[in-house]
Amino acid sequence: MASTLDRDIEPVPQFESRKVDHIRLALSEKNQASGLSGLQGVRLIHEALPDLDFSEVTLSLKSLGRKIPTPFLISSMTAGHAASPNLNLRLARACSEKGWRMGVGSQRREIGDASASAEWKKIRRTVPKVALLGNLGITQLIQTKTADIERLVDALEAEAMIIHLNALQECLQPEGTPRFKGGLKALEKLAAKLPVPVVVKETGCGFSLATLRRLCGTGIAAVDVSGLGGTHWGRIEGERAKPGDVQSAAAETLKAWGISTAESMRSALSVKEDYEIWASGGVRSGLDAAKLLAMGARTVGFAQPILQAALLGEEELLGKMSLLEFELKTAMFCTGSANVMDMQKKKVWQWTTN
Repeated sequence: MASTLDRDIEPVPQFESRKVDHIRLALSEKNQASGLSGLQGVRLIHEALPDLDFSEVTLSLKSLGRKIPTPFLISSMTAGHAASPNLNLRLARACSEKGWRMGVGSQRREIGDASASAEWKKIRRTVPKVALLGNLGITQLIQTKTADIERLVDALEAEAMIIHLNALQECLQPEGTPRFKGGLKALEKLAAKLPVPVVVKETGCGFSLATLRRLCGTGIAAVDVSGLGGTHWGRIEGERAKPGDVQSAAAETLKAWGISTAESMRSALSVKEDYEIWASGGVRSGLDAAKLLAMGARTVGFAQPILQAALLGEEELLGKMSLLEFELKTAMFCTGSANVMDMQKKKVWQWTTN
């Protein structure tokens, strides 16, 4: 009898079609949970007389045990289809030049097809200094031997492995595999045995206080709260479903499902976690990033805005990344903060109802 994992291996044409759909639909404004991130309710406190020069503001900080030049991350997006090698190479080159980390698209196909790693191996050879983070879904983690996941890390020369949680997407996706039983134990096992840090990431639905507490003591290195407010994968899968199917109707009902990025961060603030807090989900500017970093995030991820720029060209991509950095540094300077940790210590943010 075929194993559950064997049954989950998609035919290549179906996999590639789904990934192309994801890119196309992620660019549509109707699949963005715009205005729901809660970040408009966070205000940075202006310092009229900063006791520093703008040239002294630095984005460098420590994350996952190493010093990094910037807290910015290109969140995991896409891989494994005809258009992805050129797109990911463009992203990798930009990340290498700017010092950003890059989360790769799902490595699910590589579990059953070692040749699927060729895309990342080529990128690694071409851009040897780029900081890459692996990526696998919790469903696949539950069913996969740790040794096989180590193989994914080795093929990528990854600095960390991101395990993404996407319960809503799996329920609404026509090819979905919503089997999460045993997920917490699988995370504990992976964190104990994998030679690189393990990061747990939502995919746009955020984290509750209870879940963040459950993750304490598991040995994971970071949680990316990835809250409601950006690309909504429930809406995307609803569009991919056939009209009249239950997934299509349910996606409309659940189009605002999730916990906002700001609320997820609020919960993280009240947990005495033993892992770093990362943030993504509706982050559309360097100012949004500054708010999340001030609240306590150690890394901030961008996806849809970066994808839009990358599809226009490398020059446009680098320009967008430079703008985001400049916006962040300006916000830091105007709060009198020379670095991210300074901004967090000074508590330069407040909740507002305006």
